[in-house]
Formats: sequence, C-alpha cells, structure tokens
Amino acid sequence: MKYVFQIQCLGIHECYFKGKVRFEKDEFTINIQDERRGKVLRLPFPLNTQKRVLVRCSGPGVSVEDFVEYRGESEWVEIDSTPITFYIADHQDQFDTLEIIEL
Repeated sequence: MKYVFQIQCLGIHECYFKGKVRFEKDEFTINIQDERRGKVLRLPFPLNTQKRVLVRCSGPGVSVEDFVEYRGESEWVEIDSTPITFYIADHQDQFDTLEIIEL
C-alpha cells in the first residue's frame, strides 16, 4: 500500500527538519533527522506491516528515497534517515510530496 502526504512546509533546525504535512483531511507535524535510532519511521496511524518500508520525498526535479524500518505509532510523522536528511539539507525548499510505500 502507498500513503501520499503533501508537504506544506519544512524548516531547518540545528541538525533536523520540522514542518507540516497533510494526509487526506488531517495535518501532522513532521520531523526528519539523521539515524540516531537507526533507520526508523513512525506515523500517527498504524501500517499493515512491521517490516521495512520505502520513504520517498520528491518535488519538481528532485527526489530522494531510503528503506527504513516501521516502528509503530507516534503523534508526529518521524523519519530517521541520514541520506534523506542530508539531501533535504541541499534542496530544502523544493519538496512537496512524501510517499510511504509498504513492501
């Protein structure tokens, strides 16, 4: 299954990104940081898997993706991925879509 979020805003804070995303009718806070806890994904709703998922951030002319482990629910969308964090740092204001793809 594929979940598509619209990235509303994404701001840089010291060594992580924080912003807002919209999924269907709901708005959530998003936090993207490097892999302090390993490659991790947490969402404000359950997925049908306890396995790795593909996380993709994209926008006009840019795209970055990484395989991360789904680790359950959180109030926020939380992504711990060093490749995604570093790529977003170089292309910060160019992303408009976040996709979570169950494998």
